[in-house]
Amino acid sequence: MANFTRNAIKDTFIKMLNERPLSQISVKDITNELDINRNTYYYHFHDIPQLIEEIIIEESDIIIKKYNNIDTIETAFDAVIDFAEKNKKAILHIYNSVNRDIFETYLWKVCEYVVITYGTETIGNKNISEFDRKTLITLYKCELFGVAMSWMNNPSDENLRGFVSRICEICKGMIEESVNRCEQ
Repeated sequence: MANFTRNAIKDTFIKMLNERPLSQISVKDITNELDINRNTYYYHFHDIPQLIEEIIIEESDIIIKKYNNIDTIETAFDAVIDFAEKNKKAILHIYNSVNRDIFETYLWKVCEYVVITYGTETIGNKNISEFDRKTLITLYKCELFGVAMSWMNNPSDENLRGFVSRICEICKGMIEESVNRCEQ
């Protein structure tokens, strides 16, 4: 029953977050909606930031499991786009709140995961230094993160997939060339 209640709290919070800004949601709103008392809420979560963090961690883990094999940069971008597009309003409400750092931390984690996974495929058995490997991962992690953050700052751009597809077309072969330049 505890997991049922915990999941109901998370689902209700996400539903509310898709309807209104985070600053307009209180623990009381959640408990009233679920017809539970405040102690029940506090049994599961210390506060709303902890609730947000758990939801984002779970969503990050889902993306990581879904994309366990990333063989193209397009697939890497798709993973981050999926993360950004799921519950778009809720994500924007978190992003535009005082809890923005929680969102950014886990977006960074997802970007790092997809780039490392893709990098492992791209680099393969090529002989490059650890320094260059880390440098390439940082470069492309920042690229993914930057595209996602650009979208977060301009969410009216509804054609995110088209924009990312064009970036991938323009940059086609650059990653492979970067890896080749690093080969010893």
